[in-house]
Amino acid sequence: MVKNEHHDQFLKKYSGIMDTHNRIPLDLYEKYNVKRGLRHRDGTGVLVGLTEIGDVHGYIMEEGDKVPVKGILRYRGIDVKDLCTVFQKEKRFGFEETVFLLLFGYLPSKSELLSFNEKIGDYRDLPDQFTEDMILKAPSNNIMNKLARSVLASYSFDNDAEDTSVMNILRQSVELISQLPVMAAYAYQAKAHYYKGKSLFIHKPDPTLSTAENLLRMIRHNKKYTAIEAEILDLSLVLHAEHGGGNNSAFSTHVVSSSGTDTYSAIAAAIGSLKGPLHGGANIQVARMMDNIKENVKDWNSEKEVADHISKILLKDAFDKKGLIYGMGHAVYTLSDPRAEVLKEKARELAEEAGRMDEFTLYEIIERLTPGIFQKIKNNDKPLCANVDFYSGFVYSILNIPEDLYTPIFAIARIPGWCAHRVEEIVSGGRIIRPAYKNVSPRMPYSALESRE
Repeated sequence: MVKNEHHDQFLKKYSGIMDTHNRIPLDLYEKYNVKRGLRHRDGTGVLVGLTEIGDVHGYIMEEGDKVPVKGILRYRGIDVKDLCTVFQKEKRFGFEETVFLLLFGYLPSKSELLSFNEKIGDYRDLPDQFTEDMILKAPSNNIMNKLARSVLASYSFDNDAEDTSVMNILRQSVELISQLPVMAAYAYQAKAHYYKGKSLFIHKPDPTLSTAENLLRMIRHNKKYTAIEAEILDLSLVLHAEHGGGNNSAFSTHVVSSSGTDTYSAIAAAIGSLKGPLHGGANIQVARMMDNIKENVKDWNSEKEVADHISKILLKDAFDKKGLIYGMGHAVYTLSDPRAEVLKEKARELAEEAGRMDEFTLYEIIERLTPGIFQKIKNNDKPLCANVDFYSGFVYSILNIPEDLYTPIFAIARIPGWCAHRVEEIVSGGRIIRPAYKNVSPRMPYSALESRE
């Protein structure tokens, strides 16, 4: 896009006008009892729907008070920690089984899981010319952007794209779940080649391998990965696969699906939501924040030095000047995020093997100190725990997964949850989601053009 001084002056003038005319006084939200962020004043969520897919439990209500409790995450009623414990104990991958559970509502038998894995393998390949025309000829500097565009482009390769029957949505869902890792891997390779000058490697997916194995195989020039790398990536995919209907991207799926639109539009909307730094993009923000802390804190073991820099970040004097400690705090979890607890233990194991315990210790110090500093600076006694984003980026870095893929991996993991929520909305919703917005602008008469100054 061509820029010039006149263009910049126009943007500066009218962006200021736009900011002024779109800034609603905060006191009006309280006056009209608006649930900002669809949250009540006590931090609990406004109930806008029902779901049988995911259950996020982080507090209980006792005589009108919100009481913090240890976090629990359930998929179709099954505690995710139990799910992970069993498949890891049995030395097998768990993501595909989790996809089956989320889509169909029950755990598959051995024969059902085998058949489902074969079906996912069969669907992995992208349509003819898709890689060349939709990815390589139009690379993007942001892989999440490329994923959304690729999902939308898939519409053009589907002869029944507008069919919203459950059977057709199931077919579209399994295809997208199978192909999103391929789209992400190829988008990464395209960015590495066209934006960073690296060699281009396009490896076809192997239908006999798991999602985690295929992703690692396709993003590396030599296709090589270790068993532990695939195991931990698979675990991360399971932990990110679903998080109830109220998270921003799942709710986006419900909202868009309620209009009766096609699957590709709904999933692309979810990807756009997940891209945001306050949602799935937080894992990259954690990594960048940690780089900032490591650069500015000379002694990583000094709790005083670490606390001083955390204070600067919260006071908007350091890092991105937004006053946020990324990876700390959650809308539902209070005392703990079960996903973060599982990943933290894996992070510890990996750090010991990789000789990076000094970094892991720094993460632990930040996790321990932040709640107290937050309470003091913000004058807010809200319970603050590490969420899944706090440790996921560190785990990926030890696995030598590029930062560009942190949030796309989240999308690859979460798409089965989105698809399950889409089907639930189509089957049980029945009404377009349309909340109310109160207009608080003053009435104005229309004036003739000649009379305006």
